[in-house]
Amino acid sequence: MTIRVVVVDDQELVRDGFAMILDAQEDLDVVGQASDGVEALDLIAREAPDVVLMDIRMPRLDGIGATRQITNGQAAKDSPTKVLILTTFNTDEYVFEALHAGASGFLLKDVRREDLIQAVRVVAGGEALLAPAVTRRLIEDYVSRSRLSGPGSHLDHLTPREQEVLELIALGLNNQEIGEKLLVGEATVKTHVGRVLMKLGLRDRIHAVIYAYEIGLVP
Repeated sequence: MTIRVVVVDDQELVRDGFAMILDAQEDLDVVGQASDGVEALDLIAREAPDVVLMDIRMPRLDGIGATRQITNGQAAKDSPTKVLILTTFNTDEYVFEALHAGASGFLLKDVRREDLIQAVRVVAGGEALLAPAVTRRLIEDYVSRSRLSGPGSHLDHLTPREQEVLELIALGLNNQEIGEKLLVGEATVKTHVGRVLMKLGLRDRIHAVIYAYEIGLVP
C-alpha cells in the first residue's frame, strides 16, 4: 500500500529535498507541499494524506497550531492523518508542545535519509517515534508537569491482559518483545494494543506511554 505524504516547511529547498528523498521510494508518494500551516490545512483537506512532515517555525500558522487542528479535526476518523514533526530546534519545550498537540513523531532536520524514510513508514503504520536525541527524560518531564492525581477510571475498561500490555508499552517494549514476555504471538499483541488505544481514546503508542505515566501505572 502506498503511503501518501505532504511536506510542510517555509523553506522551499528544504521542502524539495525531503520530497525528493521520499518520492524516490516505491511505497511513498508525496502528494503535495505547503509553506505554512494555513496552506497545509487546505492541502490536507484536499489530499487526505497518511503522514504530514511538519516544520515548527513558519509564518501565519506554525507547525504546533497546524498539528493541533489536524489531530482535533480528525480524531473521529478511522485512519486519521499522522503528523511527524521535523525541526532544527532540539529543545524540551518544542517536544512537549508537539506531543501535546497530537504529533505522532518528532525528528531533527539533521536526520539521516534512511531514518527519515523509516520514520514515515513507522508513523504511517500507527506507531509513534521520537528522535534518538529526545530521551525518556523528556517524556518524564512532560508527564511531571501534568501528572494526574491518581489512576484514571478508564483503566476499568481494560481487561487485566490489556492493562499488562499498556504497562509493557510504557516500559518501551515493542510488539515482538511484548509477545515474548506474555508468550503470545505478535498478531495477538497488535490486537491488544489496538483495543487499549481505542478504549482509552489514545492516538498512538507514545500517547499511551504518556497516559501510563500520568496515571501512575508505571513509576
